[in-house]
Amino acid sequence: MTRSISSLLRLMMFSLILGVLLVRPAYAGVAEAAEQDSAASHDEGSRVDESMDDEAVEDIDASMQDKDKLKKPVKKDKKSKGSQKATKIAPNIDLKEVAPTPVIIEDDNLVDEAAAEPKTSSEPTDLVSPSTEELPEKAVNESITLFNTEVLPNTSTRLAWSSGIQIAGLAQPTPVLVVNGAHPGPTLCLTASIHGDELNGIEIIRRTVYDLDPKELSGTVIGIPIVNLQGFQQGSRYLPDRRDLNRHFPGTPTGSLADRVAYSLFQQVIVNCDMLVDIHTGSFRRNNLPQLRADMHIEDVASLTRGFDGIAVVHSVGNPGMLRSAAVDAGIVAVTLEVGESLRIQEDEIKAGVKSLNSLMEKQKMISRLFVWGQPETIYYNSYWLRAEHGGILFSEVELGDSVKKGDILGTVSDPITNTEYPIVANTAGRIIGMAVDQVVMAGFAAYHLGTEAEIPPEKEKALINSKKSANLMLSD
Repeated sequence: MTRSISSLLRLMMFSLILGVLLVRPAYAGVAEAAEQDSAASHDEGSRVDESMDDEAVEDIDASMQDKDKLKKPVKKDKKSKGSQKATKIAPNIDLKEVAPTPVIIEDDNLVDEAAAEPKTSSEPTDLVSPSTEELPEKAVNESITLFNTEVLPNTSTRLAWSSGIQIAGLAQPTPVLVVNGAHPGPTLCLTASIHGDELNGIEIIRRTVYDLDPKELSGTVIGIPIVNLQGFQQGSRYLPDRRDLNRHFPGTPTGSLADRVAYSLFQQVIVNCDMLVDIHTGSFRRNNLPQLRADMHIEDVASLTRGFDGIAVVHSVGNPGMLRSAAVDAGIVAVTLEVGESLRIQEDEIKAGVKSLNSLMEKQKMISRLFVWGQPETIYYNSYWLRAEHGGILFSEVELGDSVKKGDILGTVSDPITNTEYPIVANTAGRIIGMAVDQVVMAGFAAYHLGTEAEIPPEKEKALINSKKSANLMLSD
């Protein structure tokens, strides 16, 4: 009996040791996984802290990127503009036609009537327009692929760009208008409302693009009327992260929200362009005379400006992070078109912008229209802002486009408490190319933007102009 108990105890001890040996590796695996999860959680916490620091208010003013730290974008070969793998074909839409109001079917009779009406189809089988066969004397254009969608020649359509930074379930894509002409030619890109409170450019692009007939167009026009859709909906100049999008191009895929939006737009759209016109208005209740901002030391850019009729040209090298500057660095001929004031729709400025874009396309042989060219406008190689020296209410005595002489009083700042008046006097001759709207101002407020003609050849001024501080440019583009 004692021997049997002893044998049983030895058997139980052996089973216990065997169980420990089997369980230990599994336990070790669980412990290792838990340790990895803890480390990952710590890293994630660090990233959250860094993100919070990156969004701090005090860092916003210093958020301008160092362009040398960014990966320089590589401009795509124009022969490969349709080489992206297309997953679908864009429908051909007549942009001149207004979409009909949907019919609400309430009874069977209306169902029968609706079924009897001729149907318009936008299926791919109807996309190839026969008009390309009606023009054998000209070469036929190629397709262009954007957002994995092929836009056939002789096609106008609406696509959608998404930067991928929104909550997936609430994402709202940005409309992109594309007119791919029946005949070969350059690709012109038009962008507006990079600052969400700038409205004139939206209407300029709408009128320009919707007036194009693809069968008469040589080349391609890509228009994005509202780049900063979130800012536009809020009536704000900035993105939701309180950054100026036009200081973050060409962007990075792993940076701040502004970096990512800029990168997405640049890589998905801008690299397809031969020419770019980025449309802006004055900022912070300032009004701009219709004008081009361009780096006139770049031969191709200077040549492009000569295609715009009836509009002043202001030499400006631009700031790092501007879309115009990033595009030029990528080999794209780019200018900024400034027209009017933010948060307003101004008919005269819009007409001037549309006329300038039509003259550019005519000059580039993209369209053929009867066009009467005006006298060339002056090129202002120097420009600077006159600032208020005292606080008070600004009352202007000049208007946009006025020519002034040295010593002329441009406006007066009136102190509403002491009744003291402080004149703002032109210290050189020039032309008013930008000015503040009458308002309450403080000392240092930029009130009048004067453009002056160069007194020495521009090539000799290059070193001087490039050495200027960017303070005056912060109010532009």
